[in-house]
Formats: sequence, C-alpha cells, structure tokens
Amino acid sequence: MIETGEDSAKGDSLDERRKNLVTIGGLAVIYFVAGKLGLSMAFVHPSSTAVWPPTGIALAALLLLGYRVWSGIFLGAFLVNLTTAGTILTSLGIATGNTLEALVGAYLVTRFANGRHAFERGTDTFKFAILAGTVSTAVAATFGVTSLSLGGFAPWADFRDIWLTWWLGDGVGAIIVAPLLILWLSNFHLRWRWTRLGEILALVAGLLLVGEIVFCGLLFRGPRNYPLEYLCVPFLVWVALRFGQRETALVTVLLSGVAVWGTLHGFGPFAIGTKNESLLLLQSFMGIAAVMTMALAAMAAERRHVEELVRNLAVTDALTGLANYRKLVDVLDTEIRRYGRTARTFAVLLIDLDGLKKINDRHGHLTGSRALCRLADILRIHCRDIDTAARYGGDEFALVIPEAGPNEALQVAQRIRERLAQDLEAPAISASIGAAVYPSEGETRDALLGAADQALYEMKRQSRQEKRPASPDQKSLWNF
Repeated sequence: MIETGEDSAKGDSLDERRKNLVTIGGLAVIYFVAGKLGLSMAFVHPSSTAVWPPTGIALAALLLLGYRVWSGIFLGAFLVNLTTAGTILTSLGIATGNTLEALVGAYLVTRFANGRHAFERGTDTFKFAILAGTVSTAVAATFGVTSLSLGGFAPWADFRDIWLTWWLGDGVGAIIVAPLLILWLSNFHLRWRWTRLGEILALVAGLLLVGEIVFCGLLFRGPRNYPLEYLCVPFLVWVALRFGQRETALVTVLLSGVAVWGTLHGFGPFAIGTKNESLLLLQSFMGIAAVMTMALAAMAAERRHVEELVRNLAVTDALTGLANYRKLVDVLDTEIRRYGRTARTFAVLLIDLDGLKKINDRHGHLTGSRALCRLADILRIHCRDIDTAARYGGDEFALVIPEAGPNEALQVAQRIRERLAQDLEAPAISASIGAAVYPSEGETRDALLGAADQALYEMKRQSRQEKRPASPDQKSLWNF
C-alpha cells in the first residue's frame, strides 16, 4: 500500500493533535494537584490561599509551550474550584480569571520583559516581577472574589481580605515557581564539576540548616520577634553570585517550602496572629527576597558574560576573529612549558598572504580585508581543534601545531595551500609559508619565530627568482 502525501500530512496532523491533547491533559492534572495543595492552606476562604503554585505553573507553561495550552489551565482551575466550594457558575468565573491571569501575564512578559529569557537580565527580572507578579495576578483575584461574592459564597464585607490573600498568593506563586520551571525546563543540562557540586551541596545544607533554625524552631520554640529571617540572606547572595539563575531559583523554592511548613506549625518570626496573617507576612518576605535574589543572579551573570567578552576581545584579532599576537605569545609559552614536561615537539608556521598590496591597489582595501578573512577562515576551519591560528601582524598569520615535527608541519602547509587553490572567490589568493620546530630550530619563543620567519622569506626570495609560485612539496624552502 502506497501512502500519499495527503495521507502522510493527515497522519502528522493527527499525531500533533494527540500530542497537544496529552500536553493539555497533563497540564490540567498538574494544575489540579498543585491547586489542591495550595487550597489545603486556605484559611480566609476555602477558595483563597496565600500559597498558590498553579499561577507559576500556568505562566511557565504558556511561556514555554505557547498560548495553545490555555485550555489545560482552564480545565485544571475549573476542576480545582468545583471540587472545593461554589457552583458550576462560580467555578467557571474563577477558572476564567485564572486563565486570563496566565494569558495576560505571558503576553506582558513576552512583550516587555523578554519572554522566557526574562531572567537573563536584571532589568527584565524586575519587569517580570511587576508584570507577572502584581499586574496580571489582579485579574484572577478580581474575577475570583467577584464570582464568589455574586454567588453568595463570600460576603462582600470580606472582599478586601479575600482579594488581598488571593492576589498575594498568586503573585508569589508566579515569582517563585515560574522561574524554577522556565529555567530548568529550558536547560536541564548540568555543567557542575565535582568542586562546584560540593559547593552547591554545602550551600543547600547550610541554607536548610538555617531555615530549620529560623522557621522551624530548631533553636527557638514558638513565635519570636527576633529578625532571624535575615540569616538566610547570605546564603541567597552566595548562590546568586557563585552560581546561575537556575540554582538561585531552586534554592529559593527550597527555602520557601521550609518557611511555609514552619510558619504553618507556629514557628519562626512570621508566626503571629492567625495562620492566614502569618502566611501573608511570610509570602511578602519570600516574594521580595526571591525578586532581589533572582535580579542579583541575573546581574552577576551579565557581569560574567561581559568579563568573558572583554577577555576574548583582548586576545582576538578584530578583523579576522583569530587569536591576536598576545594570545599567540601565551600559547607559545604554554607549549614550551609543556615540552619541558612531556618532551614532545611542536611546530610553528608563519603564513604570508602573497600580493596583498596589489589586491588593495587594484580592488580596494575592502577586498584586501576580505582576502585576509578568507585565509583566516581556511586556518580556522581546516586545522585541528588543538591548533592555534593567530594573526601575527599585517598580512602575516601564525599557526601553532602541538605535538608536531617537520613532516606534520609540511603536511599542514600543503593542506593550507591546497585549500587556497580550491577557493574560487575572486581575486585568487595564495600564501607563502615558513616553518620551524621546537626545540631543534629555536629554544626560545623569539628564536623559534625568527627561524620560521627566516624560512618564510627564503621561500619568498626563491619564488621571486624563479618567477613562479613555489611548489607545495618543495622541501628545500623549509628550514628543516
């Protein structure tokens, strides 16, 4: 049986719809479970809680998967409220508010805070907190409390208290939970070395210990007026400066979990008044701490990126993108030290672009610069990863070839000239190449470069005398 293109397209479309249904259903289940967990801590009203993770889950789902999964949020929110309090109508109103909250938050974050990449910059992190943590969450709080009040399930006199609890719970849920999901689901790859792994484990262990002391009554039983919550700040600064945004989001969620558990059991500096008042105070602190810590982590990452860029610019030739003379010197010194440990020779090629002045005079300096870049591209693409290609100066380049002798150097030189001959871009270019091997032709960096330079100009001299390009296998031109 032959499958037509139309049948194949229908099959692909059917598979895509199935995947969408599975995704939407999975999102609804996750939202429902997280919602039930949050409502287990509802004290001011059965449908209003100061701890509401589903807001962060919904926001992360829309930013990562797109607006097409909105129905999963609506279904999950509807089932959570239908099985909690109210009627079908009030549950529909609340579900509508929760869905609009996520849609508005995702739109605003995408439009003004760089979308899923909001945590890469400190300014975008603050924008995310304002737009997703305060503005959009007012939509769900207003829809939800109004639906309950109109349905007769919440007195209008309690509108403000219920609305404030609803709004703060949703806001902190977005600020704490959404970054964790977005950052880890976008890039789950771990790049920790053993030393870094040991450091993060020590950090987490220390933070959990401090969390037990501050929020769980490990040393102080009952509510205290001591500002012990600030003992957590050094650990949050530690993870923000030493690690990345992902680790910062994870540590913040861990601390929040410990703090909520302890506060609910009557421990810690926020366990004052009713349980709802205690959670409101705690969530206010955790929301501010999370925003400041995530912003600090983003700014630290920005600074590391800028420093890395500056370091690269300091050792990179601006025109060709190859290493510059400073980097070349460092590589040569490194190879000389390595020879002292391993006794393995290495070679240096000096490569001179033939006739650059004629190219500039005939075709212009832009074409001449392009000729230099063409040669640089050949060196970059067709050399080994362990080799170092650098711009030596003007129209000269250098290539450091570790663990190489005369024969290997000659093969590399032949390959470079063959690649130049195969380059069909006009004008045609060629290069003269000289080589030297450490330590037989120079025991110091300057002596080695001098030997390669001497071999290069000997090759150019003989080429001028013969009035033709030197043959690639003309070993007499090499200083071996």
